Amino acid sequence: MKPKDLIVPFGNERRVMIHDRIWHVPRYRACDEAFVFPGWHSPELFGNDKPVVIEYCCGNGTWIAAKAQQDPSCNWLGVEMRFERVRKVWSKIHNLNLDNLMVVNGEALVTTQRYIPAQSVQDVYVNFPDPWPKKRHAKHRLLQGPFINELQRILHPGGAVTVVTDDVDYSEQLIAEFAPFPSFQSAFADPFYATEWPNYGGSYFDSLWRGQGKTIRYHRFVLTAAISHD
Repeated sequence: MKPKDLIVPFGNERRVMIHDRIWHVPRYRACDEAFVFPGWHSPELFGNDKPVVIEYCCGNGTWIAAKAQQDPSCNWLGVEMRFERVRKVWSKIHNLNLDNLMVVNGEALVTTQRYIPAQSVQDVYVNFPDPWPKKRHAKHRLLQGPFINELQRILHPGGAVTVVTDDVDYSEQLIAEFAPFPSFQSAFADPFYATEWPNYGGSYFDSLWRGQGKTIRYHRFVLTAAISHD
């Protein structure tokens, strides 16, 4: 099944909807929004209590689909804003018969703030987030304080956030952004990243940037204690 063969189920809907392994989260909701998160165990989502792993900025789904195939002991959730990419993940779910993979069509911070329950996620991955390379646009980068605060809320103690980037400036910024959160400890000693991770898995951007001779930086921050958000 090709992505273009899949009919777009949402159109211009401004309601949160779950349909056929896609979770649609519009950035601007209708005023009468009544969606209630049904729980990971709900048949609408995964239908079981396996650990949940999220990949934000999942792109075309190459990395997360391979992980879902390799590790059926976990439920995998991709989050991606662009529907043309979401549809490619969706086609992988169908073609590979991945009942442990779903994809969110929505913005990462909005989705996490509104719908992901506290201490309900085992691990988080962010692979090649948009670096917003122009200085005046850097404020749009995902890995900043408000998003990191949400990640420490949704993770189980002992869970971790892994971030992969080829952008040196973004690497340095995200390390600085995690520093004020004592609940997160880097898995790597100073300078707080590694340039090799055997069997990590590949993706379109991984191949692209390696092909251009760029160095890939891997960062991993482990949540060492539960955080109260009362």
